[in-house]
Amino acid sequence: HDAHATASTSFDPGAVPGDEFLDADKRADPAARAGLRVEAELDWLEAHKHLSPERFVESRVHARSARFGNVRIRQELALHQLDLPVETEQTLKDSEFERACAVLARKFSQAPQDASARARRARFLAGRGFSSEVIRRAVQASVRPTGDDPAGRTSCDDEGNEVA
Repeated sequence: HDAHATASTSFDPGAVPGDEFLDADKRADPAARAGLRVEAELDWLEAHKHLSPERFVESRVHARSARFGNVRIRQELALHQLDLPVETEQTLKDSEFERACAVLARKFSQAPQDASARARRARFLAGRGFSSEVIRRAVQASVRPTGDDPAGRTSCDDEGNEVA
């Protein structure tokens, strides 16, 4: 086991690159040293692929996809000047209807009884960043209760049809 190989792959928060070139005032200033430590740690994380835009996008999509629509996810990533990879965008598009139905089912346990209840569901999904076409299909599917549920709860399949 080579000690030098281990030292090159682990992060030592006490070792600040370039510290030997700092003048005595900056070496004595804890704030300056802390700033250099943060910079060094971020550089180490990026060099070892623990911190990258791709990982951030993957993490954000994973964390948000169960609760939010594609519009909202894209807006969040745009705040960080990031774009969705094409294959991830297609996967989200393909699953958006199912995700909208699941979000509706978690929020509303009963089928909407009138137009105002349907509008409330549509506004809820719009606020979560689902596309207008998906909102229309999901609300339409939520109007029809499943045949075997006496409580009148709804469920959607991938075509927006009632699931028995």
